Amino acid sequence: MEDDDVPPAIDWLGNPVSCRDCPHEENRVSGLCDLGRACVRDLRARRIDRFFSINPGLADSYLDHPFFEVRSIAARYASPFRLLPLLSDVEPDVRAMAAIRLPATRVLALRSDPDRRVRIALARRLAGEDLLPLLGDPDYQVRLSATRSASETLLVGLLDDPEPDIRREAARRVPLTHLPALVADPEPLVRIEVARRLGPKRLHLLAADPDFRVRYAVAERIAFDELPPFLEDEDDAVRELARERTRDGKG
Repeated sequence: MEDDDVPPAIDWLGNPVSCRDCPHEENRVSGLCDLGRACVRDLRARRIDRFFSINPGLADSYLDHPFFEVRSIAARYASPFRLLPLLSDVEPDVRAMAAIRLPATRVLALRSDPDRRVRIALARRLAGEDLLPLLGDPDYQVRLSATRSASETLLVGLLDDPEPDIRREAARRVPLTHLPALVADPEPLVRIEVARRLGPKRLHLLAADPDFRVRYAVAERIAFDELPPFLEDEDDAVRELARERTRDGKG
């Protein structure tokens, strides 16, 4: 929705916004703010962000604003040297923004933050051993975000995670020597990822998989001389793929 399509500007308390009592009159005159489009007093986050993107030098003075959205957006533009107090802000969005911008060594304590939004923000920016507590987080979304940031070595510890999406992410990048541990995974989507990466000499481990999607992934890569069983597969798509490879003579 464009700004012209929304009601007149109101502030976070529901009051109409006016330029008459704004402390930034000089900004309006010089074109550094624009009521209804770029205004720090507006309720809408998009307009607040526009204001600070044009006036980043004012962000430091808004880190203690009573409206959390202003504090959070100001933290995106403020000097990092002013952000430490925000790590204990009452609002998770503010803590998360501070955690994203501050050095990793200053935000590790937030790995046990009570709000998962903060822990997810950390999971997306931390690396290496710093991620370990988040890889074992009780919240699925936190673990998934940490999994996407984790190194191949750390992924080995997630092969038995109770969530299929996390095991699937691990299967995409875990060292190849550990892939056979997922051949019997109960989730077909995990086994498909295994079939896409497993060495050709080990693809026979999935050749009789009960899910046709897994067998299809195997038939795409398995050695040419091991294709015959797929020519008689119970699934039409798998049989057709095996026939195409046979006709083309591609091993």
